Amino acid sequence: MSSDRPGRPADVVPEGEDPRAAGSAADTGPIRRPGGRAARRREEAAKKGSLIRELPVLLLIAFVLALLVKTFLVQAFFIPSGSMERTLHGCPGCTGDRVLVNKVPYWFGEPEPGDIVVFEGPESWSPEVDVQEPGNAISSGLLWLGRAIGVAPPSEDDYVKRVIATGGQTVQCCDAEGRVTVDGVPLDEPYVFENTPLESRAFGPVTVPAGRLWVMGDHRSASADSKAHIGDENSGTVAVDDVIGRAALIVWPLDRFGTLGSPDIQGTEAAGVPARPMPVSGAAAVAAPYAMGLVGAVPLTAWRRRRRRSRSG
Repeated sequence: MSSDRPGRPADVVPEGEDPRAAGSAADTGPIRRPGGRAARRREEAAKKGSLIRELPVLLLIAFVLALLVKTFLVQAFFIPSGSMERTLHGCPGCTGDRVLVNKVPYWFGEPEPGDIVVFEGPESWSPEVDVQEPGNAISSGLLWLGRAIGVAPPSEDDYVKRVIATGGQTVQCCDAEGRVTVDGVPLDEPYVFENTPLESRAFGPVTVPAGRLWVMGDHRSASADSKAHIGDENSGTVAVDDVIGRAALIVWPLDRFGTLGSPDIQGTEAAGVPARPMPVSGAAAVAAPYAMGLVGAVPLTAWRRRRRRSRSG
């Protein structure tokens, strides 16, 4: 029986048909589809190359964002002197502590008695340590980076002390038991290490001006603090605006890892003053700058890739 469909050569296969189903000569070998294994290899290699190219950018963005977080939120500091022994180690021959300084509490408030603060000292203050500043740009950049992550000695202008009195309070020494008093009330200072002899301990009274602080080291006999600068134009006080942040955590060495509290040295809690919230501390505070930097870097990198693809398309 004849068919009305026009004939065609046996080796011509309509588009979309499997040549083997049509019984053509093509059924003698495998079907070669566009792309195939070689194309997949090229695509995988391109993806791998793209990831390798993007990785340095991702790390750079994460690092920059981490530095921004450290600038405004937390910052690591190296303790180079023994003025805060034994709360913070910095004694000659020992491993100096690295502390994490929390800047957030002073966004909305001011330092209070008992806080351990890092601050820029007044020009009249003598450095507690001698730091040899580098003479070239590369070394200066490396030193800046080391200070940013707390592995290099701080600037000669950076100090760490404990707040003893704030603006409007009157501080002096000593009462009948040789204790420092604020507004006539003796302080509870269990952290004091190697106090100065009683006969040389006296100072004041000094009324702290508004916006300034009276600070002292825990190692009283080896601390160039407010008492040591009582004769300068500000009576040894430091400006609240010069405070960098509150020392919240010892992050190195690991055997001293732990939080740094702010004891109620003036007995305000017993007088019914509400306790302040504790600063962010612990491992979360250490990892926060880097985690936030990475979280911020991922969407920025993804945006760059989409933008590049749209341009190439």
